[in-house]
Amino acid sequence: MSQERWLLELEDIEKDTSRIVKRVRVSDRDSQSTKSEFEIGDILYGKLRPYLNKVVVADEWGYSTTEIVAIRPFLKLCSEYCALAFRRPDFVSYVERLGRGTKMPRLRTPDAIVAMFPLPPLAEQRRIVTKVDELMALCDRLEAARISREEARDRFAAATFARLNARDPEAFQRDARFALHALAALTTRPDQIKAIRQTILNLAVRGKLVPQDESNEPASELLTRIAKEKAQLIKEGKVKRQDPLTEVNLDQSPFELPPGWGWARFPELGTFGRGKSKHRPRNDPALFDGGEHLLIQTGDVARSRGIIETYTGKYNDFGLSQSLKWPKGTLCITIAANIADSGILSFDACFPDSVVGFIPASMFGNARYFEYFVRTAKANLLEFAPATAQKNINLEILTQVLIPLPPLAEQQQIVAKVDKLMALCDRLEASLEITAATRRRLLEALLAEVLAPAEDRELEAAE
Repeated sequence: MSQERWLLELEDIEKDTSRIVKRVRVSDRDSQSTKSEFEIGDILYGKLRPYLNKVVVADEWGYSTTEIVAIRPFLKLCSEYCALAFRRPDFVSYVERLGRGTKMPRLRTPDAIVAMFPLPPLAEQRRIVTKVDELMALCDRLEAARISREEARDRFAAATFARLNARDPEAFQRDARFALHALAALTTRPDQIKAIRQTILNLAVRGKLVPQDESNEPASELLTRIAKEKAQLIKEGKVKRQDPLTEVNLDQSPFELPPGWGWARFPELGTFGRGKSKHRPRNDPALFDGGEHLLIQTGDVARSRGIIETYTGKYNDFGLSQSLKWPKGTLCITIAANIADSGILSFDACFPDSVVGFIPASMFGNARYFEYFVRTAKANLLEFAPATAQKNINLEILTQVLIPLPPLAEQQQIVAKVDKLMALCDRLEASLEITAATRRRLLEALLAEVLAPAEDRELEAAE
């Protein structure tokens, strides 16, 4: 086997486009599988996982691994046309339907032999290849232009939304008006709504979403009332006494707060602690047989979108004795797997120590503001994560996280405003998805019209 010949493997071919993404010589590749030789002009068909649509024409002599079969026509045909024919959608559907194997399906030789093959005259084969090459080159240019346009749009959107975090109130009003004016240009894809949602949350926790009212009770007095309530609960034995927190260093605060706001931490605002799961192994059937106490895991928090409505299992009384039940309305924050995902329990539930729970003091009414804050701060929370394999955020780190706390009345206004704006984002996202679906249908109709046989179009015109 020549050490300087090309050795082609399936991974060297880009799916769908069939471009060669890597060309390696025999001497440079340590491959132990059996090799097949191919010649210039052979059609190299990837028969393993054929839905990947990997078909190329050899432009030099070489070898391929057994996942690739070399096809050499008996008659003189245009190899490039044959490769196109093997990549056509109806043939891909055919091999998908008949492929054998679950994890690594492959096309059997008997099925390949009986497959229908569209064969125009040789001269027309060449004209087809030339036309397809022209159209594919045009598609490449259109795709490059689209990517460039979208990248420019994303940079513009990021810069526009970043300006909304300016400290100058006059600059904020000007930048906010500009952002609203440019909203239509900034949101042409559903995924771009994510940036708008994040901007809304950033504005909310910085006091820029609703106006401040000097008559509101300041956050400092609210914190004093919470401390008195917590002291009473400790005295009654309903809450455990926690170690005192270090004093907040305002010089290290993330940003400047509006008048009447204050910095606080989770333990100062309610009950805060990790979930509990003492029993090993945690999936022991003895914990669940006949259970009725709901158990959530990190996955339930991750897919909650703010409100946890799913559960993973049900503990029985023995399982409950190995855990701890948290009440409906508890804010859950994950400290493993998907770090700092958050959601509020819509039912009483247990959860493991990979989830941290926060029950806000009674005067807050609910944990909505704090759930919105965690979503806003998620990226910043990751910076506090220790350098471990999972990059966990532990309870001690979350205990020190600074929370911008508005006066209670303003906090309620913020939550109501965010709820309203998030609902508008949902509608905007849905409208973009509908628009995309409509655009796709129009494109399919246009392509069907363009690609219809000439006689069909003439018949329709006559009718």
